[in-house]
Amino acid sequence: MFKLSLQLQQINRWDADLCQYCNRQSRYLSVRNLFRIVSRLGDGIFWFALMAALLLRYRAEAAPAVMHMIVTGLIGTLIYKLVKGKTLRPRPFNVYPGIVCVGKTLDQFSFPSGHTLHAVAFSIITVAYFPALIWLVLPFSVLVALSRPILGLHYPSDVLAGAALGAAIACLSLTLI
Repeated sequence: MFKLSLQLQQINRWDADLCQYCNRQSRYLSVRNLFRIVSRLGDGIFWFALMAALLLRYRAEAAPAVMHMIVTGLIGTLIYKLVKGKTLRPRPFNVYPGIVCVGKTLDQFSFPSGHTLHAVAFSIITVAYFPALIWLVLPFSVLVALSRPILGLHYPSDVLAGAALGAAIACLSLTLI
């Protein structure tokens, strides 16, 4: 048990070190501004605009995909709020003085990343219905994931957990339809 505790401490140290490294990149104005915009778009603006564009372009043909995204988004929100409420992990900028928060938080806890969860889930669903859109949603999802530690809002492990949950929710939902 003691060895496991030491291993977990080492993982937490790597997580914090990587978060601090990522966050230092925000000292560059262009990096900071890019990831602030990505983060804001990841609040839902990008995904709602995509849903609207799909409905405008494909009309009724896009309705199942859009409904799937809406339902998956609601389920993702419920799951990530439940997990955050149980883990209560403080955000990195609240723990490490060297980490600067350069974004706005939607809540006070960090685990898991809800932005990443939704970006991954919506990307998987979008590509399942419209494979040609991978060029749009995949890079955006990667940028959303990168934005979280760069802006000091999440540890890398929060991002990985959010991505894993988002992928699991999306893939499970695709098997159920």
